[in-house]
Amino acid sequence: MGLTLYHVNWCPECAVVRERLDELGLAYDSVVVPDIRPMRQQVFDVSGQYFVPVLKDGDQVLTETRDILAHLEKQYASQSDASHPLRKD
Repeated sequence: MGLTLYHVNWCPECAVVRERLDELGLAYDSVVVPDIRPMRQQVFDVSGQYFVPVLKDGDQVLTETRDILAHLEKQYASQSDASHPLRKD
């Protein structure tokens, strides 16, 4: 299955999601999409809208930054914490 993040490089909310994915040590496919929303057909095909970030986790598609971050915490944070027992955030 795997994780796929659709994003643009200049987007602050996209950066927050990328940073959290990296903090959790998660491998993901990074798909940089066009800056112009109507040209983001790839994003539309996955999510039914043109805004980013969009995270696809298997069959699940998340389109809001707060929902993406909550999903990452729920699904992956405990795994990451277990692999870093001395880690203190």
